[in-house]
This record gives sequence, structure tokens and C-alpha cells, in this order.
Amino acid sequence: MANNAVKAMAKAVGEYQYPWREKLAKYKTELCKGVWGYWELGAWKQLDISGRRRARLRKEVLLADQDWPYDPARKEMRTKRKGHKCDRIAAEKRANTAELMKKMPQMLLDYKKRRWERKMKEEDLKK
Repeated sequence: MANNAVKAMAKAVGEYQYPWREKLAKYKTELCKGVWGYWELGAWKQLDISGRRRARLRKEVLLADQDWPYDPARKEMRTKRKGHKCDRIAAEKRANTAELMKKMPQMLLDYKKRRWERKMKEEDLKK
């Protein structure tokens, strides 16, 4: 008799699942507002569901092979650069200098033209 009661209790506990469908329906509008909270009329408002309960609900939905559309879009991962920053910056500066040196003859001609135009303008003002 006691053995049957223990088996029945174990079966009931084993079959019990976190009622995620009801919770999902209840907090659907709240979950759409964001992960941590949202701005409303210039004031920050926390969600009605805590982070722990949100995580538990998300876990149950994902374990049930359902999709969870309430996560924010993830950014692309940065590729972490190895080495010293000063070496990388020096290489970038050298590359930039090489590009500018290619443009240098035209830059010098433009500078001389501007200087000559300014000189002519000053002479015209003196007259």
C-alpha cells in the first residue's frame, strides 16, 4: 500500500512540468518589451517578470523544442587582435602615410594654387 503511494507520488512529480505555456501567455506582452526593462515616458521600468523567472521560462520553452523569439538580436562577434597595440597602430600609420605620399604631388599643386590665389586676392585688395 505504501509502495503504491510512493510510486504514485513519484509518477506525479515526474509528470509535473513547469507550466510554461500558461506563463508564456501571461507574460507575452511583457517579454516583448525587452530583456531587462524599457523606457516609458522618460522613466526606466523594470519588467513584471524577474530575470530568474524569465530565464527559467526560456529554458522550459527551449527544452520543449519551441522557438524563443524574445531574445535581442546578437551583434557580430569582434575578432580579438593579437599583439601589441602600438605595433598595429604603427603599421596602420605607415600604410596611411604611403597612401598620402601617392597623393602628395597633387596636394602640393593644390596648395601652391591656393597660395597663389590668396596672394593675388591680397594684391587686388591693396589696389
